[in-house]
Amino acid sequence: MKFVQIIDFETERIDEVREMMRAYEEQARSQGRANSPTARMLLKDRADANRYLAVVEFDSHESAMANSDAPETDELARRLSELMTRPPVYTDCDVHEQHPTG
Repeated sequence: MKFVQIIDFETERIDEVREMMRAYEEQARSQGRANSPTARMLLKDRADANRYLAVVEFDSHESAMANSDAPETDELARRLSELMTRPPVYTDCDVHEQHPTG
């Protein structure tokens, strides 16, 4: 079953966050790292200019947990936390339905 993690965070340095995420994903692809996210979406709260939600999809909960345990992910989380104005809030979700529109 697909799994999604939603990360609710605040930052005044979103361009740096985006660059770190891009570099992390590029490195994961080039290394063929197993258990990497399959998709990611970044949402910006229209009512709070510094609040964002990252929606990160994985093939399964097990893949997500293996990714979380990877040293590269731990290092990314540490570096990202330095750019945030408050600690992130994580919400873990099993995907029960997903439908393309159109």
